[in-house]
Amino acid sequence: MIIPVRCMTCGKPVGQFWEEYKKRTGKGEDPKKVLDSLGIERYCCRSLFMTHVSLTERVGQFQK
Repeated sequence: MIIPVRCMTCGKPVGQFWEEYKKRTGKGEDPKKVLDSLGIERYCCRSLFMTHVSLTERVGQFQK
């Protein structure tokens, strides 16, 4: 699954922050601090980032 362009609950555009979030949390930075610095304050938007699993990487390994 690809990160949605907008939050499914409130409609705020959040898709442009995904790459930065993924890069910074991959380096070991605290997800809370990353979301705060990106300006994502609503709990619905934060939960979208915290619970997202990139299935394209997992499913891609099974393609021929």
